[in-house]
Amino acid sequence: MSEHFNDLGQPIGFPVAGWTPRQKPPLTPMTGRYCRLEPLDPERHAAELWAAFSADRDGRMWTYLPTGPYATFDGYHAAAKAMAAAASRVTHTIIDARGGKALGTASYLNINLTAGSIEVGAITYSPALQKTQAGSEAMFLMMRRVFDELGYRRYEWKCNSLNAPSRSAALRYGFRFEGIFRQADVVKGHNRDTAWFSITDGEWPAIKAAFERWLDPANFDAEGRQRLRLSELTRAT
Repeated sequence: MSEHFNDLGQPIGFPVAGWTPRQKPPLTPMTGRYCRLEPLDPERHAAELWAAFSADRDGRMWTYLPTGPYATFDGYHAAAKAMAAAASRVTHTIIDARGGKALGTASYLNINLTAGSIEVGAITYSPALQKTQAGSEAMFLMMRRVFDELGYRRYEWKCNSLNAPSRSAALRYGFRFEGIFRQADVVKGHNRDTAWFSITDGEWPAIKAAFERWLDPANFDAEGRQRLRLSELTRAT
């Protein structure tokens, strides 16, 4: 973007013509080829989510999350009810299209309607959802709602700076690394430095095209193996 100046000759940001505050993401489903996202309903989804999460025997998936692991279904059920009721977030359940089972959750967080900025976070993927077409498509569907349906300007991804899989996933999905916020939080009694990533509305069209090419059935062979990696396509953007 070229620099802009005020009447005093001071540099200022580029104009955002006709900008108005955005709307909060609606509590409605999002449907793709490999998965369906539904607003989290603990009474409908918690039992399937608990079963899927229980496959993670050593609790590895919870290491960098602020909550969990949960020792009992009742404990997880209570946490799911609190998550679904929280006014500051919009949480969706990710349902695999093939098996029809709930396998994970993800939330819209830090929703700034005035700035048109929003974060995807609290991404809780069971072993059955990790490294799958459905898991990647779920992230695409959430991006598409933010940019295409709601017209946001900025989409954020934040994670513990020590969480190498999350940082790798952010880059694979097309997010751009912005830096580290040192000593940003204390989580489960330990320091957390937070790595920040983002996608802007200007970057979205190329990232959207990369996802659509990757998700095309022609990109997978009869055994479901990918011909082109998503990271190759998003790196080109």
